[in-house]
Amino acid sequence: MSIEGNKLLIANRGEIAVRIMEACTDLGLPFVALYTEEDKDSGHVDMARKLGGSDSLYRIQNYLDAGDILSVADESGATAIHPGYGFFSENYRFARRVTERDRKMNFIGPSWRVIRDLGDKINTKRLARKLGVPTVPGSDRAIYDELEAETIAESLFEFQEKMGVKRPVVLIKASAGGGGMGIDEVEDMARFRQVYRRIRNYSLRTFNDEGVLIEQRIFNFNHLEVQIVSDRSGTNPVHFGTRNCSVQSPGLQKRIEVAPGFWPQDLRYTFDADKLMNDIVGYSLSIAREIKYDNVGTWEWIVTPDGEPFLMEVNTRIQVENGVSASIANVRADSNVNLLREQIRIGLGEPLGYSQNDVSFDGVSIEYRIIAEDTENGFAPWVGRIETMNWPEHDWLSVHTHVPRERAYQIPTEYDPNLALAIVWGNDLEQAKSRGMEFLNQLHLDGTDSAGGSMRTNIPFLKQKTANLLEF
Repeated sequence: MSIEGNKLLIANRGEIAVRIMEACTDLGLPFVALYTEEDKDSGHVDMARKLGGSDSLYRIQNYLDAGDILSVADESGATAIHPGYGFFSENYRFARRVTERDRKMNFIGPSWRVIRDLGDKINTKRLARKLGVPTVPGSDRAIYDELEAETIAESLFEFQEKMGVKRPVVLIKASAGGGGMGIDEVEDMARFRQVYRRIRNYSLRTFNDEGVLIEQRIFNFNHLEVQIVSDRSGTNPVHFGTRNCSVQSPGLQKRIEVAPGFWPQDLRYTFDADKLMNDIVGYSLSIAREIKYDNVGTWEWIVTPDGEPFLMEVNTRIQVENGVSASIANVRADSNVNLLREQIRIGLGEPLGYSQNDVSFDGVSIEYRIIAEDTENGFAPWVGRIETMNWPEHDWLSVHTHVPRERAYQIPTEYDPNLALAIVWGNDLEQAKSRGMEFLNQLHLDGTDSAGGSMRTNIPFLKQKTANLLEF
């Protein structure tokens, strides 16, 4: 099937919108870009004019207004919608609406049924357990009854005590939540009821579902991910390796990602790291095959210090960190791997065109999320005007940003303060870290807030964390 004759509507903003435009241009596809009044000075608007012309730009009121987005799709003659990440990317109702309305379009992501089934943590947990995939101990269905929730929590506390855990902790999670939202922990039954009710009420307000999951809290873990790609047949998934996302803010938001997930070539682990990575890849592929996964997706894992893996969830979207996995990958010896291009191509119906045997890996890649935030003040967002953002070019470096380099840029308060993604490649971990520090030291970022105060970023935090990447 040819992708010619398609036009892609990019239902997102910022850095990911820029990268989708570039992928469309690589594929020879016209696109339509969106922006809001608050976002009119974003670099993604500049890039749309450059690559698609002024006719490619449409102003909308809100990136979460489905009706507005679909109206633009109809007016522009778009044949497909790419949701990027966030916003509508994992909303199965939106995906179903796109593909089943009178003027049907392609949704660049998994089919809506896959999004629905894997977006449900409980369904994912049941599917995993059926296939023998390890999951975090706890409930495998939404709990709506307080007494039942207490019984499960008591059993988990008892289990941890028997296992010799010195400080047992139980997690209470909104079953419909995600991204670290709607989650808290308790250390004893005395606080359990109060926290349970708060999370239940939060879930009802936010997700219109008061179901709650009760799980064991696992401490001192590493957060690993497996990148999966599969075409619309859903029968031939391949993996693009593992990555480690353990460097996070106190709010569990990722700040550095590294591919591959461990580096046993130079670091010593208390477990067989190669086997561990092979195991979680195999487990992830088994679920992908079972559910006939049909686009790009990420399987998220936690790994304990003794090398025990537990599946957390499946993200049925392209992720921010897709480029760090592409950076170490080769397909038939071609290192120019772009997972956004792959996602669009297979989303429009093209066959994958290669097997796992055609995919190889080389080196280590680090992705830094450059964010305007005050890491010494609880990672609070910094709001102000960026006067300068520059860095030296290197053949081992790629930087993705929507911040204009040729003019000042006021960070909109309506959106997150993410500024750029920097992806650094090295032959091995030490070279990647050295190059990462070189980039961070050379990055020039200046700005002021409304009171004349200096710009705050997370660069000092990123430098500090680089020293011990992939160490457990």
